[in-house]
Amino acid sequence: MKGLKTWAALALFQLAVVTLKAEVKLPAFFADNMVLQQQTQANLWGWAAPSKTVTVKTGWNGKTYTATAAKDGKWKLAVETPVAGGPYDITISDGQPLTLKNVMIGEVWVCSGQSNMEMPMKGFKMQPVEGANMDAAYSKNPRIRLFTVGLNSQTTPQDTVKGRWSEACAESVREFSATAYYFGRMLNRVLDDVPVGLIVTAWGGSACEAWMNPAWLKPEWMEHYKYPVPAPGAKIPSPNRTATVLYNGMLHPLVGYTMRGVIWYQGEDNYDRAWSYADQLSTMVKGWRAEWGQGDFPFYFCQIAPYDYSLLFKSGEEVPNSAFLREQQAKAAEIIPNSGMAVLMDAGLETCIHPRQKHKAGERLCLQALCKTYGVKGLVCDPPVYKEMEVKGDTVIVTFDRNKMWPAGRGVFTSKCFQVAGEDRVFHPAEAWIVQKRVYVKSKDVPHPVAVRYGFENWVDGDLYGEEIPVSSFRSDDWPETREVKK
Repeated sequence: MKGLKTWAALALFQLAVVTLKAEVKLPAFFADNMVLQQQTQANLWGWAAPSKTVTVKTGWNGKTYTATAAKDGKWKLAVETPVAGGPYDITISDGQPLTLKNVMIGEVWVCSGQSNMEMPMKGFKMQPVEGANMDAAYSKNPRIRLFTVGLNSQTTPQDTVKGRWSEACAESVREFSATAYYFGRMLNRVLDDVPVGLIVTAWGGSACEAWMNPAWLKPEWMEHYKYPVPAPGAKIPSPNRTATVLYNGMLHPLVGYTMRGVIWYQGEDNYDRAWSYADQLSTMVKGWRAEWGQGDFPFYFCQIAPYDYSLLFKSGEEVPNSAFLREQQAKAAEIIPNSGMAVLMDAGLETCIHPRQKHKAGERLCLQALCKTYGVKGLVCDPPVYKEMEVKGDTVIVTFDRNKMWPAGRGVFTSKCFQVAGEDRVFHPAEAWIVQKRVYVKSKDVPHPVAVRYGFENWVDGDLYGEEIPVSSFRSDDWPETREVKK
């Protein structure tokens, strides 16, 4: 009798193993609580036994879709999605049904970059996020869904990631990207409570090169780069800065997940090689779009906030000027189709590279999306931009494009962030005052100015706006060398 029970138990175990092996497998992001992009053909894929027929039944319309697994077991199909709503179930089967529950249909955004995108609502140690505790307290919303891709640095492209979908609540929001959460919260509210799915794939300190396919990297970028493309299986010298490794481990698995667009907050790691950044970012975006196969999907990004980068160097060492990186980001916004830049000149911290005001980052990114993707009328997302300067005596007169409502200072008609230089190319602090649509700038130390700059330093507290959107740092000159501003 005892032997019979043992045999029966073993048979049941073997049956369970066979059943487990037969069940269709999915990447981690196709799971309970996920969000699919509304009103489109949304991709689903996974693995099954070779040549096996896979069926997918969608709960919102009762339709059944089929695909046949290839020799390597991979299958892929697209399902028609309705207008935003839910929750629904999706049943996927290759003979053994697997049901995905509590699935919402809405707006899906991929959120990527380095530490200022990764930074959770709880902040980093000794680096809090402003207002995060109260915002988390009021964050419960089953129509906002959160997915964080686990950190993964790889020398070859991967097929899946670690992570799980969660509904927004104080516990899940506390651990989630603050920038992404504020973006999603505003989107959900403005779009009449439409469900929002946010997929965060970000790693602190990561280089732009790390998020790129090796085929996109140009030799001139890599000539002096410390972390070249590693061979498959080779040791990775820096898990977040080595070229291609985050594309392989954290981006490639997501490629094809049908979404509305991407938000990006990165650049601090590239500030000391700024000259190539506009080219790099535009190349990366072009590559992502080509692989995703969704055309020129929206790509909105944060300009890095001001910070005193001299804190990263020993006394006497030359400190690169991160304003050149901000300049390259502004250039990228002009050359990347269907893109936009959230300016953060008023949101930095002099002594911390992780600004506390993440609501400004997320909400200004959302303004870009609302204006340019969703067509919401009556909103402004872009500030005035420098057009040209003219000199009258000892005064520089600055004019702007995109300037219908004229520039404004922070509560007054002046700015403290301008400098001018003469033929010696040495910049001096200057008085700046606003008269209607122009800014007038002069310095007692520069009787014959030839160039003007605004906020063109590592640390500056930006104070020039256009309809509450801060103006980006800019310069009239094209001088390659960096000269210290005289204090």
